[in-house]
Amino acid sequence: MDVLRSGLFFVLFVVGIIAYATLIVALWPVTTQAQRRRMACAWAQYNRRLLAVVCRLHDHITGLENLPPPPFVLLCKHQSAWETVTLHAIFPPFVLVLKKSLLFIPFFGWALKATGQIAIHRHREIEALRILQAEGKQHCAQGTSILIFPEGTRVPPGTVGHYNAGGVMLAMAAGVPIVPVAHNAGLFWGRRSFLKKPGVIQLHIGQPIETRGLAKNARKAILSQAQEAIETMMAQINTP
Repeated sequence: MDVLRSGLFFVLFVVGIIAYATLIVALWPVTTQAQRRRMACAWAQYNRRLLAVVCRLHDHITGLENLPPPPFVLLCKHQSAWETVTLHAIFPPFVLVLKKSLLFIPFFGWALKATGQIAIHRHREIEALRILQAEGKQHCAQGTSILIFPEGTRVPPGTVGHYNAGGVMLAMAAGVPIVPVAHNAGLFWGRRSFLKKPGVIQLHIGQPIETRGLAKNARKAILSQAQEAIETMMAQINTP
């Protein structure tokens, strides 16, 4: 049954990408970026409902009250495709830091470009940091938050990847708080997995970490604090 449900989800998911992306790109010349981002949020909400109805995969969010006024930098655990296709429906408007190669995917990549996501070459570290700093500060100055996966790539449940400092550096440069986010989506929608298992994804939002006015040499301490906050929440989520 999970295979059939996952197959139906895949078909409707692709239909949704084509429909929403076509709408976003078609209206690109006559809409503002904020309007196009609202369309992307509607697509993310479509995905959440699709998962709930078709795959019986729901989500439960804890800690929304911890969110400070935008802008802020979300540092989020990365286990699954779930967070990339649903979080726009959960948080206030944000842009996502993603691989530049995604921009070349028909429909999906065109919509990413139209909504102003931050695209970087992950393996060109100096160039990636420069783009992240420049574009990220610009978005924050306009009141838009940034979502970054500090481990860089999806990691299996129970695994801790290497936490990169780019998100912390951006938050400190822009003078905005960091919001740590943890979830266990990988237990239900695995890394590169076709199957979606029924259940309830737990997403926890931690207390914001202030960065305004801190000296540059505080970067390592802030990164360590953010990692500890995320992994502590992960341990709570994974405890029966």
